[in-house]
Amino acid sequence: MSDPVLLSVDDGLARITLNRPERLNAFDQDMAHAWERVAVEATSRDDVRAILLSGAGRAFCAGGDVVAMGTSMGSGAEIDALAQRINVGIRALTESAIPVVAAAHGTTAGGGLGILLTSDYAVVGEDSAVGSLYAKIGLTPDLSVSAQLARAVGERRALQLVLQNRMLSAREAQEWGLVAEVVPPGDVLVRAEEIARGWLDGAARAYGEAKRLIRSQPMRTFAEQLAEEARSIGAAFDGDEGKAGVRAFAAASGSKGKETA
Repeated sequence: MSDPVLLSVDDGLARITLNRPERLNAFDQDMAHAWERVAVEATSRDDVRAILLSGAGRAFCAGGDVVAMGTSMGSGAEIDALAQRINVGIRALTESAIPVVAAAHGTTAGGGLGILLTSDYAVVGEDSAVGSLYAKIGLTPDLSVSAQLARAVGERRALQLVLQNRMLSAREAQEWGLVAEVVPPGDVLVRAEEIARGWLDGAARAYGEAKRLIRSQPMRTFAEQLAEEARSIGAAFDGDEGKAGVRAFAAASGSKGKETA
């Protein structure tokens, strides 16, 4: 039996794959435990500088496995505990200084929307659809949807999505700001890897720190954020990537100046 969440690391890139294709990668108890373990491991490793999040089969993630909830879980306390485990993995990814790209092909719904929002950059296919659908089965948003959706699309649009049984088309999701790119269905994973490789080929640590600054900003006052920006750019300047990048830029600018003098 295959693991419900897969992890592989190659040349700085961690691939996290939701692997319950027969259930549209919906979370049950085993998958929740695996997600927590894999996300924490990926964000704790020194050799990981970018993360690619994807789903096996024909969908990215359909949220929680409602059938499993109805047949094997006897109380809301069990659902609470399950969500808390998944939340550990969500926090590991969103709070890390590692950029995350999602290849969100097919359907993303319910808690899957929270998993999508865990990424910093999302690519979907032209035939993809994204929605909430919690109220349709009498449940409320979880897995960071209420925490992140309004920040991504604005409060009014967030309310439109959670107060309707509406699925956004790929283009609508892009227009709303939920996803960054829409590509042909067969190119979703390829394009997402190109994004990740672009980070790795550039100043991956700087991209990661930029992500961390944006993601963690709500925890600080304006003055505190300015101070954190100043501290971060100073640390980056002293780092290997910063030193190399500044030297290269200065050398290139100097050469151009001589050519035009």
